[in-house]
Amino acid sequence: MAVIHGISVNEALSGIFGSISLTSWICLLIPQLLTNYRAQSAEGLSMPFLLIWLFGDIANLCGALVTGIAPTATALAAYFSFSDLVLISQCLYYNTLNARRARQRTTSSATDASEDEPLLRRRRASSGAALPGSQRRNSTRHEESGFDPIRRVVTGEDETPDSNPALHNSLSIAAVYIVGTLGWFVSYKAGAWDAPESPDVPSAKSTVAIIGMTLGYLSAVCYLCARIPQIIKNYREKSCEGLALLFFLLSLTGNLTYGASVFSYSQNADDIIKAIPWLIGSLGTMVEDCIIFYQFSLYSPKRESKTSGTV
Repeated sequence: MAVIHGISVNEALSGIFGSISLTSWICLLIPQLLTNYRAQSAEGLSMPFLLIWLFGDIANLCGALVTGIAPTATALAAYFSFSDLVLISQCLYYNTLNARRARQRTTSSATDASEDEPLLRRRRASSGAALPGSQRRNSTRHEESGFDPIRRVVTGEDETPDSNPALHNSLSIAAVYIVGTLGWFVSYKAGAWDAPESPDVPSAKSTVAIIGMTLGYLSAVCYLCARIPQIIKNYREKSCEGLALLFFLLSLTGNLTYGASVFSYSQNADDIIKAIPWLIGSLGTMVEDCIIFYQFSLYSPKRESKTSGTV
């Protein structure tokens, strides 16, 4: 096996891919957090999606600690769990805040309607009919059209002639690869890879290893199931509004390089078998991410306007 300054090529590749994956997950929250902040709403996200994702990350972290797979796996799993909690907290905040405001508007409208003449009551009822359900998301979009273009670039909804969200997203992903690679070289030069051999890993038949594998498969099932509520939500509402396209692009990048990191770390059959649940959970979700990308294309404002124009 080739060796580069004290470490094997496989270890170097695993470290680089792992660093790129870590960079992807560090940046993952930024587009969606910004989108939620700009809209002051988290209606676009499915809460079951986030909760199942969090449960899978916690199981992933516990399994990684027990089985002792690639070092980057444990660090990534810990950060996954933290980032999930940040996003869920923001979503709960906006959902609670908007629900309270909706109740206040309903109470205020009911009070005003009881004091108005029948004609005015009828007019108010007709003007308020657009508030519930999906119409509220559409009205919010028009009300916030004065925000700077950053939100549209991040969410992939920028429709201005001089904008190119595909280019912006591509540059963002390229930056993640560059920063991740440079990050690994910096850590390597700092001596992070000069540590002694990794501690003994429990045998595959030990109780600890069996528990770790069970947790790994549990996390894989959660990852595969997590995106289903989001896909269903998008389908029912015929909209991906409120979702950041770059959020899912970074997720795809993180999962792809995470799998590459595990494969590069060791090609030994026993090691690969031990990492199967993590690989299933990581690489399997890429298929579901592609479904969400298709929904972004299918439900894009440009596509909807063309369809309505042909009727």
